[in-house]
Amino acid sequence: MEKIYTKSAPDAIGPYSQAVKCGGFVFTSGQIAINPESGNVEAQTIEGQTEQIMKNLGEVLKAAGSSFEKAVKTTCFLKDMGDFAAFNEIYGKYFTSKPARSCVAVKELPKGVLAEVEVIAEI
Repeated sequence: MEKIYTKSAPDAIGPYSQAVKCGGFVFTSGQIAINPESGNVEAQTIEGQTEQIMKNLGEVLKAAGSSFEKAVKTTCFLKDMGDFAAFNEIYGKYFTSKPARSCVAVKELPKGVLAEVEVIAEI
């Protein structure tokens, strides 16, 4: 097992790694819309936050030697299912290989964000 870390994505906000490589796969922790340069959530819309999430995930996947194209499963958490269509519009630009996915609504997310996404991908 190998822990993955990149300065190009936000630091973990708790006792966990950005991702872990194991058995030919990378398992990312959930990424939220924190800008790694400022350490803040800057976008206030679901579209802006989803773009930042995808940038963060892309950097973590890259650091692990993987990519969006190698994703096999994602789990998406939305604060409001009313954002489902707007979230999907951005998500679909990145996950063009259409991995398996679960998407659920949750009551609350860290830092008051609107979405969070985690990925399992081949290395």
